[in-house]
Amino acid sequence: MNTTPTLGFLLHDVARLLRKRFEQRAKCLGLTRSQWQTLAYLSNNEGIHQSGLAEILEVEPITLVRILDKLAERGLIERRQHPTDRRIWLLYMREEAHPLLAEMRELGDVTRAEALEGVSAEQREQLYEILSVMKTNLVQACRTPVEENEMNDG
Repeated sequence: MNTTPTLGFLLHDVARLLRKRFEQRAKCLGLTRSQWQTLAYLSNNEGIHQSGLAEILEVEPITLVRILDKLAERGLIERRQHPTDRRIWLLYMREEAHPLLAEMRELGDVTRAEALEGVSAEQREQLYEILSVMKTNLVQACRTPVEENEMNDG
């Protein structure tokens, strides 16, 4: 029996351990993983509506509402009504969130450096290129129903 982990298991384990190590470092910031992930994605998508952010984070909208409530209570985000549709709330970072986000980025840099210790700059570049190609391939594949993939491959 082959005991070598498959690519999927290895990628999952590396991602899980990166999150775990980041969480160990970020514990002092007083945020849950879902809260810091929400802030990180919101910082790149300010002005997005709640359901759009829920889709990006791959969480149910009601789950995101609870996370946003906690972040709003801490004064880190704000909801603004859409200018033409009162049913839609747009999300923005508050000024108070920016220093926290900077700390999160520093912790991320340290965690990535720790994970990539002993990996040359050339190997890092190759890793990023390969993972980017894999991501592109999978994004495209996910847009195609499985039956079509199987028929084209068979």
